[in-house]
Amino acid sequence: MPDNKEKHIVVIGAGTAGCTAAGQLAREGYSVSLIEKEGEPGGKINNWFQLFPDRRKSEEVKKFLLAEIDNPLVMINYNTDIDSIVKENEEQYMVTTSRGALRPADAVLVATGFDLFNPQRKEEYGYGIYDDVITSVELEEKFKTGSVLTSKGIPPRRVGIVHCVGSRDEKVGNFHCSKVCCVTAVKQAIEIREMLPGTEVFCFYMDMRMFGPYYEELYREAQEKWTVNFIRGKVSEASENIEGRLVVKVEDTLAGKPLKMQVDMLVLMIGIENSQSGLRVGKELGLRMGMNGFFMVGDNHYGNNRSNLEGVFYAGTCTSAMNITDTISHARAAVVEIVTYLKSKVREDS
Repeated sequence: MPDNKEKHIVVIGAGTAGCTAAGQLAREGYSVSLIEKEGEPGGKINNWFQLFPDRRKSEEVKKFLLAEIDNPLVMINYNTDIDSIVKENEEQYMVTTSRGALRPADAVLVATGFDLFNPQRKEEYGYGIYDDVITSVELEEKFKTGSVLTSKGIPPRRVGIVHCVGSRDEKVGNFHCSKVCCVTAVKQAIEIREMLPGTEVFCFYMDMRMFGPYYEELYREAQEKWTVNFIRGKVSEASENIEGRLVVKVEDTLAGKPLKMQVDMLVLMIGIENSQSGLRVGKELGLRMGMNGFFMVGDNHYGNNRSNLEGVFYAGTCTSAMNITDTISHARAAVVEIVTYLKSKVREDS
């Protein structure tokens, strides 16, 4: 291991990106302070049951992340918020947390992740009004228990899944695609059919964006093996009838006619936004924002780990929506950028 531990890097966020980067930096011999506002690492992966496209258990990926940060050079600070970040001198930052000031940082890596869209901002879907309107994350919690039941404690006969809730939506100010919603809907539709073979599943989508390896194959499997119904159309309203079933109004854009359908459960595929904690860090540092609400990278082609500030770098979904595979790759690339930067500083000093 190289002896670089006199150099200190602060990594903000212990999700997939932060853990990956912190572990790799430690293997390069650098001292790392890993700051996490929650009481455990893993970030949003802690909410998930199985992962697309191969239905891998989320615990396996979390085990990988835990192994990454199992290094004496990684100092983990849980339940810790960032209070301030100030440029100490030309080459270092002073980071003060809710637990006190850290040793001056030679580089800062922002890996603050994302927040999930609050579906109550889309009142027409009835989230928070009707008990059986739930989010994709809440459905994952049901998968973890091994049973998918309605609020009445019975298996649903028919489930509707609404794509793009809070994504590509001018009304809520989110023009970006969250990239993982379509494939998540397909994965969850298959899981419902596996657990409840007699249940009908309907996916209401604007268009299917299956961009990743094996995503299209999963989509075909959902249709051909599991007979999931895909209806191209935007849900305009969800309400509840006198029998307590949900009534969904949707425009079938392929058939060119409106549809009205009763379902027992409506699942909202909520999108990804830049995290509030990340935005606070960005404001503190003076980081530039992109038109998509995420941090603006130095260059979209060959500098997407760089910020507008020397010594401050990005990893993961603070810059855009990503899946786990891309997040890990982005974090590893950030490590290369940081190592190159620190080595260049050593050459300048010598």
